Amino acid sequence: MPFREINSKMVEATVAPGQKLFSQRGAMLAYRGEVSFTPNIQGGQGGLASMIGRRVAGEATPLMTVEGSGTVMFGHGGHHIQVINLSGDTLYVEADRLLAFDGTLQQGTMFMGSQGGVMGMVRGQVTGQGLFTTTLKGHGAVAVMAHGGVIELPITPGREVHVDPQAYVAHHGEVRNKLSTAVGWRDMVGRGSGEAFQLELSGSGAVYVQASEEKL
Repeated sequence: MPFREINSKMVEATVAPGQKLFSQRGAMLAYRGEVSFTPNIQGGQGGLASMIGRRVAGEATPLMTVEGSGTVMFGHGGHHIQVINLSGDTLYVEADRLLAFDGTLQQGTMFMGSQGGVMGMVRGQVTGQGLFTTTLKGHGAVAVMAHGGVIELPITPGREVHVDPQAYVAHHGEVRNKLSTAVGWRDMVGRGSGEAFQLELSGSGAVYVQASEEKL
């Protein structure tokens, strides 16, 4: 189910009979047709066990199920919206950045240490994003929220990308991530550049970076 970008802060989705999508509660701005909006007490897909897992991991966010026949416009808080189309790969994104996503995508939760080892866990603590993140896998579209504009930086083997942890939005592909440090004596005495920690991403895929160091 594709999303059409109305402008940088609004997207439109076409809802067809037999299909559904999930959106953050309260994100509907306008709609046409016969469309229903139902609170999703499971917070997405995967049933009761997945719901419990997301709540334990702190990756549960209030969602609603959108079904029927028509078109729906979404936006939330005036945040910038980036549409990401998946072609069988996995998107890694914090749950509170999800605006809406295709109901065919497989939703899960991942422990950060499984991608970046100990430094992956440290990354979660330094960025304030916790030890887990949400995953969406399959063929479909996802609309995520960010501050300011978003750029997509490709990640290719042998050419890792370093990102300010606060500016990181999401990534997809076969990518490993860990926290790298550049703490020197200047940082220790308060004369550092303010860029002591970076998120290092390597492998094959892409990372999305917002034009701000402010969290949602």
